[in-house]
Amino acid sequence: MAAASGGSAQDYLPDSRDLVSLADAAAGCRGCDLYRDAEQTVFGAGPASARMLLVGEQPGDREDRAGEPFVGPAGRLLDKALSAAAIDRGQVYLTNAVKHFKFTRASGSKRRIHKTPSRTEVVACRPWLFAELQAIEPEVVVLLGATAAKALLGTDFRLTEHRGEVLRAPEADYAVVTTPHPSSVLRGPAERRAAGFGDLVHDLGTAAGLLVSTGRRR
Repeated sequence: MAAASGGSAQDYLPDSRDLVSLADAAAGCRGCDLYRDAEQTVFGAGPASARMLLVGEQPGDREDRAGEPFVGPAGRLLDKALSAAAIDRGQVYLTNAVKHFKFTRASGSKRRIHKTPSRTEVVACRPWLFAELQAIEPEVVVLLGATAAKALLGTDFRLTEHRGEVLRAPEADYAVVTTPHPSSVLRGPAERRAAGFGDLVHDLGTAAGLLVSTGRRR
């Protein structure tokens, strides 16, 4: 379906909530202008039967080039945290609130530097996230970082006040746990990285514990 750039991903959603159909449609999304500079759309990845769904902010440089979520440095740290929390990455669905890499470049440099997406860009891309949630029907959603948290829980949400708590999104049938994005652990002061990693593992463990307590099966 064609639509003018600057609208919303809603203009590109297919009728189907099959993940393959959604990913194919997202590849042609022009709902905001981020597609102009990014290499490609980076859609979510993981099994359609996943009981846990993790949401980050946006793909980074490595993800944009590979076309897969969480394959760069932050993704490797997340892999370690998932392992430490006894969560099999192959059993969770990983995605981002924004599906295109937003970046800037320092003068005279070819290096692409991450730039936080605007609220307008997050809202424009949000229909893809909602469609993924409908397709997966997870029991637990882990929101990695403030952008992901605000995308689902509203602009007034404060991650620092509710980190690690078990929450509910409006009109949702799944539990929500919020935690800092792995990239914030990597960028933090060296003396805080061990504690930041521990917080991430703890919060992922909280999310995993909810799966055990619900005992729900497909």
